[in-house]
Amino acid sequence: MSFLEISGLTKQYGPVAALAGVELSAASGSRTAIVGPSGCGKTTLLRLIAGFEAPDQGRVVLDGEVLANGGHAVPAYRRGIGLVAQDGALFPHLSIADNIGFGMARGEDDQRAERIAELAYTVGLDKAILKRRPHQLSGGQQQRVALARAMAMKPRLMLLDEPFSALDTGLRASMRKAVAELLEAAGITTILVTHDQAEALSFASQVAVMRDGKFSQIGTPRELYLQPKDRMVAEFLGDAIILPAKISGGFATSSLGRIAVDSKERRDIARIMLRPEQVQVKRTSREGMSGPAGTIFAEVTDSEFAGSMCTIAVRLLNNPDPPDAAAIGSTPLTLRKPGIDAPSVGEIVRLTVSGKAHVFA
Repeated sequence: MSFLEISGLTKQYGPVAALAGVELSAASGSRTAIVGPSGCGKTTLLRLIAGFEAPDQGRVVLDGEVLANGGHAVPAYRRGIGLVAQDGALFPHLSIADNIGFGMARGEDDQRAERIAELAYTVGLDKAILKRRPHQLSGGQQQRVALARAMAMKPRLMLLDEPFSALDTGLRASMRKAVAELLEAAGITTILVTHDQAEALSFASQVAVMRDGKFSQIGTPRELYLQPKDRMVAEFLGDAIILPAKISGGFATSSLGRIAVDSKERRDIARIMLRPEQVQVKRTSREGMSGPAGTIFAEVTDSEFAGSMCTIAVRLLNNPDPPDAAAIGSTPLTLRKPGIDAPSVGEIVRLTVSGKAHVFA
């Protein structure tokens, strides 16, 4: 049975439909990431789950308790839901200890102080900073304080609204991993809203892609990355190579040759998707442009060095007569390769494909 169940959720702001019938379920202890372009309704959905607003229609049920049903809604303070916002939203006039313990019941001072210190330790904060004020901490430390404050209430559900977006790249990755491990150890069901595709795929056990106020596709990170429902989902979750092809017997004939696909159906007109990392690049020369039938050669037309990775564009030099071959042959393909051994502009390369291509329905 789902721990969180959202059904038929709608929210209208004047003529604008922020949510248009959202359906979502999450198991107890799971981590769900919601991704989508700006303005698609991600934060509105989080606000309705938290209880800051009531839906026009639809239900929100948490652990069997109806939190919202159309105009009826349980107040936010009675929902047992924790929220960590993008900027942490700490109280600047309170110490770190008082920020963490803000919502805790006032009991024995020693017990309260011990609980605050325990929470600080849990999120990786040194006890020495508990007397400081928020402005004396780094961005990463402030986010940890916000997380500890949310956990102090022992929430049934944790909502994370782009909590890592203000952090630098290295800190963001380490914080994401630490928070995921912490929430998993505590058994807290989590909903993360983010615009970062890599963050969603690495953090969550379930990813939901939102578009125009409703979900386009929901599934595991691997399912959505390798078997997206349509082109929008494919390109939102990472770079994608979309090619016209003919499908028959589990293989596609395309501008990249004969490629295994994840469909057994026969179609004369189809679209297939490859991720750039599936296309292997090997240097050769114009004199070396020979090989078995179907070998694909290309010329590097652009190269963008970015440290460990390099983005290159290649123009195909030969085509095994796929649909729209002329158009595809003139359109460069964008690939990502390790920066240490990336080919330069003007070099000739041989392309091979690993794994299966995905066939769009």
